Amino acid sequence: MGTTSFHVAVYPWFALGHLTSYLHISNKLAERGNRISFLMPRNTIPKLEHFNLYPDLISFIPITIPDVDGLPPGSETTADLPFSLYSLLMAAMDLTEPAIENFLRELRPHMVFFDFTYWLPALASRLGIKAVNYCTTSPAVVGYVISPERKLHEKSLTETDLLHPPPSFPASAMRLQPYEARDVAAITIKSHGKGISFMERQIISFTSCDAVIFKTCREMDGPYCDYLERQMRKQVFLAGPVLPYPTIFNLEEKWVTWLGSFKPKTVIFCAFGSECILSSYLFEELLWGFELTGMPFLAALRPPTGAETVKSALTEGFIERTKGRGVVYGDWVQQQLILRHPSVGCFVTHCGSGSLTEAMVNECQMVLLPHAGDQFINARIMSEELKVGVEVKKSADDGLFTRQAVCKAVITVMDTNNEVGQVVRKNHGKWREFLLSKGLENYYLDDLVQKLHSLLKS
Repeated sequence: MGTTSFHVAVYPWFALGHLTSYLHISNKLAERGNRISFLMPRNTIPKLEHFNLYPDLISFIPITIPDVDGLPPGSETTADLPFSLYSLLMAAMDLTEPAIENFLRELRPHMVFFDFTYWLPALASRLGIKAVNYCTTSPAVVGYVISPERKLHEKSLTETDLLHPPPSFPASAMRLQPYEARDVAAITIKSHGKGISFMERQIISFTSCDAVIFKTCREMDGPYCDYLERQMRKQVFLAGPVLPYPTIFNLEEKWVTWLGSFKPKTVIFCAFGSECILSSYLFEELLWGFELTGMPFLAALRPPTGAETVKSALTEGFIERTKGRGVVYGDWVQQQLILRHPSVGCFVTHCGSGSLTEAMVNECQMVLLPHAGDQFINARIMSEELKVGVEVKKSADDGLFTRQAVCKAVITVMDTNNEVGQVVRKNHGKWREFLLSKGLENYYLDDLVQKLHSLLKS
């Protein structure tokens, strides 16, 4: 190996959010002359090829998804499946271990980045390759849920456990509501693959790797990173914000025309990612909330439970009442470009980590509406710790929200005279300036490269 470059294989969980996040860090490492072998489902490669900015250094290695009983033929990522079948996709990924071993023997990378494939560290160790857990979740989430202080090798997490952080967790306002704690506890014991729970998979992934990388800055998450390093006795490296490169594409003409018909900072944009599916009741309340604001809105949502299309789920009279100022769209949209449009003043987000990163570096204000899992803690960080967004108030017991709560949260961040909104706008502006400050990203990425070189020598 030369002194200035290394070769990394990457094998993320087959969810589009994970794949794109790994491609972002791959681009940043390739920009510094390092070589990447990206192991990805065969038919998903064309969907992500245009995000590969260094095709001479980043090679996509096609992976064939093994047959698993119950997994629909042709399924490659979580976007192809309902949540209930994710475990079968993970089981299929586990069956790729022999193929991955052959690829690694042939490619001979210096290290492999992974997240959910818990068997990779042991495989990598046999081949003399370092295994690095590139975690797309925040260190606060990992510390709150799977800290060794929880003694998870002795017992399963309960709803009561998760209402509060572990004993020596950094002082913070971090708490989960009863319904959130119940949701997270259920996820941890849920089967994720054949014969292994989600929690067991995570514990093995974190304890058996050679190092962990988080996509964050010390200035934002330093105490949580230090806490994890102490608790897990594992080196924790920081990659910085890993901001997406400006897209080479232009915003679709239909959105340019529609958004361009409104005044600056007046449009509500709502997008919940490719995996979030609301109940028909919450879908209705959300849209009613937007209508109540009296503001123009664009909501990019999956059809709710039980509906085949977004249009069929809209209540009678909704289209007529919101004509000219409201659009509910059931397909993929160019989120990064829409957030940058001068007409967009508010972003209603499910608090996925990728969406939050994009929101933090744009000027539109954030309304936080977490849906599941790590999104609850992400929302608390944004609303309680950094105070850069306003969370929609929900029922503590069942997580339901009302149209009035949605309307109130949006008005709070959009009203320039509102005291809470003023604090949020000021903090958002401060952190945006920090994240976009010259040299910040290069500092973290150069430091990461240096630390990875040191890891290879250890």
